[in-house]
Amino acid sequence: MDLVAAALANPNNRAILERLPRLGLPQACLVAGCVCQSHWNLCSGRPVTENIRDYDIFYFDPADLSFEAEDRVIRRLEREMADLGVRLDIKNQARVHLWYRQRFGVDRRPLGSCAEAIGSFTATATCVGLAPGDKGPRLIAPYGLADLEAGLLRLNANCPNPESFLSKAENLRARWPWLEIVEPEAR
Repeated sequence: MDLVAAALANPNNRAILERLPRLGLPQACLVAGCVCQSHWNLCSGRPVTENIRDYDIFYFDPADLSFEAEDRVIRRLEREMADLGVRLDIKNQARVHLWYRQRFGVDRRPLGSCAEAIGSFTATATCVGLAPGDKGPRLIAPYGLADLEAGLLRLNANCPNPESFLSKAENLRARWPWLEIVEPEAR
């Protein structure tokens, strides 16, 4: 199953991707779980939206790193997407390093783009995103799609918080039992 087609089969993903361009957010994209989990649902013969807890939207705006600016964007997107009835998780990736230690207990260096942020997710299979484009969504998959398609949850060496890998992998496997966790090598 083609990942982009599977993601677009989810009406929430499709609606979000259709609306993002008119909001004018730099590098806006739909990322992670709602993209790969739509694929896993279809591979499992389940409804495409089943067990998707939230829809992650990234953008990258280094012009204003304040919480207030990000909060204005969050509130605007929540209003624009309210009719979908889904939980959104909206983050300006240009400011993640400002709060990452407080939330996850480790430092994070400033990121240079949304694509770089996608490349630092915990498991390589979830390092995917879709950016709206003139000819349809553009796939962002810095590690390719082999792990996602094979159902392999492998620690991403570029993850800033590898300690969280096993709990996140177990959480995914609880929802898609056929996923296989590749135990991380000792560091």
